[in-house]
Amino acid sequence: MSSARHTRFAPDRGLTGRMVATMFVIGLLYVGFTGVLIVLLRGAWPLVVLISGGLFVAQFWFSDRITQRAMGAREVTPEEYPQLHGAVDRLCALADMPKPRVAVTDTDMPNAFATGRNPQNAVVCVTTGLMRRLEPEELEGVLAHELSHVAHRDVAVMTVAGFLGVLAGVITRIALYGGFLNGRGSRDGNAAVAMIVVPLVSMVVYAASFLLTRMLSRYRELAADRAAAQLTGRPSALASALTKVTGQISAIPTEDLRRAQPYNAFYFAPALSARETASQLMSTHPSLEQRLAQLGRISAELGR
Repeated sequence: MSSARHTRFAPDRGLTGRMVATMFVIGLLYVGFTGVLIVLLRGAWPLVVLISGGLFVAQFWFSDRITQRAMGAREVTPEEYPQLHGAVDRLCALADMPKPRVAVTDTDMPNAFATGRNPQNAVVCVTTGLMRRLEPEELEGVLAHELSHVAHRDVAVMTVAGFLGVLAGVITRIALYGGFLNGRGSRDGNAAVAMIVVPLVSMVVYAASFLLTRMLSRYRELAADRAAAQLTGRPSALASALTKVTGQISAIPTEDLRRAQPYNAFYFAPALSARETASQLMSTHPSLEQRLAQLGRISAELGR
């Protein structure tokens, strides 16, 4: 898994190492979790394997479509949004990478995200609120940030890492309420044990998945900021965009922010109020101060 392979985005060994370590641990958890369920739910093991495998393939293979639909994004043509497509075209030519599909979400919340299992099946989306608020150079900085996620392939890793928590919840619900532990199985002495162990194992797996994705997510955002600033040579434009987006998200209605929060790990900036951002120890993103300080250092290096 090579970071920014075959593109002009700066490679990031720290990001690559973290992605490999995350995938290794997630793989162990996935195999262990499935194994525990097969042992505890012996009569239903074919269904456990089928659900586990089916969910994984669906989430990984169709991650771009699932995320687009969940966030209300629609693909747009160059005729509909010529400036947006023009910016993506310039950045892809500069980075020497395939152009992803371009999408727009009609919402006032200023934000952007990228998703897809690889650069050939990626989509980059911006909100109408973001386009209204940013200057062309600032928008290019945000787009470069999102394109670096695609080039570094950390979008796919985040999709796989987040999948385990989803699987743990789904399997637990099915096991408890779908009849795996009822009926004929209730006469088995193991049924009572399974009723206790399955939810506990699921909680442990979910907690581990949660921590791993948070740790990787914060680092990958800093890596994307670095790569975007170095590619465009305009860290100040990205810093300006960050300041605008972070400051104005807090003015968005609370109901809209709550709807967006499940997808914070994919967004350019988290959909949180100022108070939540300051108090959230397990945030998907580093603090604004960290991101601006890093961009300031890059600006000074480029100036030399």
